[in-house]
Amino acid sequence: MRDDEVRAALSRHWTASDANEFEAEHEIYSEEAVLEYPQSGERIRGRRNIQASRTAQPNAKRFTVRRTLGGGDLWVTELVMTYDDHPYYVVSVMEFDGAKVVRETQYFGDPFEPGPSRAQWVEPM
Repeated sequence: MRDDEVRAALSRHWTASDANEFEAEHEIYSEEAVLEYPQSGERIRGRRNIQASRTAQPNAKRFTVRRTLGGGDLWVTELVMTYDDHPYYVVSVMEFDGAKVVRETQYFGDPFEPGPSRAQWVEPM
């Protein structure tokens, strides 16, 4: 799969994620895909199990993609996932085999207040 095709597939994935279109959101995964959340120590095996786990989550979710980088079989998306109005900064690392994701690892980070010791070098985002 060409890089522009992967980038388009990722765009469709994150757009469907934001719209809670669970079937479309999970088209990108292979049937044997593995999803890992290192902070919670969870691993979910199989496309249907990944989809079921996300469908069962009761939180109101929104996804805002900040940027997508990658090439070939490895792609990284930086995004803000908002659960019930609380933002989490997320890095999603997706490994492809052909046109499908075979492994995704998501790293979550809470927002924090800026440190006063750096204030003179910082500009707000």
